[in-house]
Amino acid sequence: MNYVLEVNEADEVIGKQEKLYAHQQGILHRAFSIFIFNSQGELLLQQRADGKYHCGGLWTNTCCSHPLPNEDTLAAAHRRLMEEMGFDCELNFVQKFRYKAIMDNSLVENELDHIYKGVYNGEICPNPEEVQAIKYVSWEELQADLQQNPEQYTPWLKLICASVAI
Repeated sequence: MNYVLEVNEADEVIGKQEKLYAHQQGILHRAFSIFIFNSQGELLLQQRADGKYHCGGLWTNTCCSHPLPNEDTLAAAHRRLMEEMGFDCELNFVQKFRYKAIMDNSLVENELDHIYKGVYNGEICPNPEEVQAIKYVSWEELQADLQQNPEQYTPWLKLICASVAI
């Protein structure tokens, strides 16, 4: 069974919840979102696999997930970057971001999201169970496409791009 860390508004762990239950009930929990750029300043996006429990087929940031109980958030970010995208690199903390969004299947993302960024130019080997496609886009291209085709992107990517200086 997969668990997420239930947190309060100060990002203090107050318990753990089964992941699906936390998303069904809209329980505030800790998460992370990773933004990887290449040396040309282009952002690596992933298209979530259709089989994901929510937002399948939508484009989103390079990697996003939840730390396991008793796992440091940065360590979890490195672990999931390798599991989802097949590479690891230096990650720098940007900020914490609090958001709540109702997903396409009535699940609720209520997250205190730790945002990390990094630079990577090497080989990418996406896990097909997690990712069905990848692409690099400039920040300007992404902002324009978020306006023109918002239905193609995850709710958290839209919120982060509108509110956080990455």
